[in-house]
Amino acid sequence: MNIAVIGGGNGCYAAAADLTESGHDVRWWRRNADDFATIIQNQSMKVRDINGTRVVDLALVSTNLKDVISGAELIVIPLPATSQQSVAEQLSPYLEDGQVIFLPPGTFGSYVMAKTLENEGCQAEITFAETGTLPYLARKHDSDTVSISGRATRLPTGVFPAERSQHAFDVLIKAYPSVEPIQDALDGALMNAGPIIHPPLIMMNAGPIEHFDRWDIHNEGTQPSVRRIHDALDAERIAVREALGYGAPHFPLADHYSLDGEEWMYGNGAHEKLVDGKDWLEPLDLKKHRYMQEDIACGLAFLVSLADWLNIPAPTATGLLAIASGVAEENWRENGRTLENLHLNTLSLEEMKVLLTQGIGVSI
Repeated sequence: MNIAVIGGGNGCYAAAADLTESGHDVRWWRRNADDFATIIQNQSMKVRDINGTRVVDLALVSTNLKDVISGAELIVIPLPATSQQSVAEQLSPYLEDGQVIFLPPGTFGSYVMAKTLENEGCQAEITFAETGTLPYLARKHDSDTVSISGRATRLPTGVFPAERSQHAFDVLIKAYPSVEPIQDALDGALMNAGPIIHPPLIMMNAGPIEHFDRWDIHNEGTQPSVRRIHDALDAERIAVREALGYGAPHFPLADHYSLDGEEWMYGNGAHEKLVDGKDWLEPLDLKKHRYMQEDIACGLAFLVSLADWLNIPAPTATGLLAIASGVAEENWRENGRTLENLHLNTLSLEEMKVLLTQGIGVSI
């Protein structure tokens, strides 16, 4: 299958390598030519995993976006939610009918990008899909090498508009056999693990993060008190999901930490694999890091706004959002990715379901 990978983040590197090794014709675009110079010159990259380090030859690596997405059945965009609007603006002139855009994860980016394409005058019929996590536990080691320490075994995925779900899954399953269909894109957005796992980890470890040169939030930073806040926050996410009519499985974060029981997105024992990988000992700027700018300003703010819209108490999410806003000197309840800022807060639940099913432009 012809697949385009968009971006230069950890997940983008992993997707380009992994999808190529799975037999797909992968073309890869990144706007920063300087950071991409070695891969563009060699038209290849290196991947490191349990099987060792090897070179992967790619079909095309380019800074020409049109060349990369032309004829692609699937466009994979494993970028932070903060980039979705600008990427949609860049894609708009070149998209073609029938293409599927996959956002792993999405943070309701399906709607954000679809609305952006409409505003840009894009006439192509595009279907979006979003899931709860990256398909990979991965980190770049240098400008042309990615380390993959784990791969998702279950990817609950929702489609926007939902009425085109069959088409989307027919395409997605060829690239990601671990994809599991769920109701719609909002269902997918509320599977996003980032806004549940990362806000407690960085807020409750803010002192050591800023004091020490290196602090592993997933190892010494994950203590029983943090896990209790994880559980409380996740219970609020699940309450929102149930109020919206989304049933189990909810992929509770507790299963990520469990060695047995229900299999989570990365399989049983995923937390131990993550800690053992040593790839997550990274500097964390508590104003600029994507755990703040994506998981809190977009994901957690979105969850709080949904809870408010549904009149469901969410004291843990609301409190964490307020604390993080104070740390970052922002007001993310007002300025983050919220239903109010997406201009969806005046919809009824029934109208929301129509939008999710039929997509942008539907008369509500």
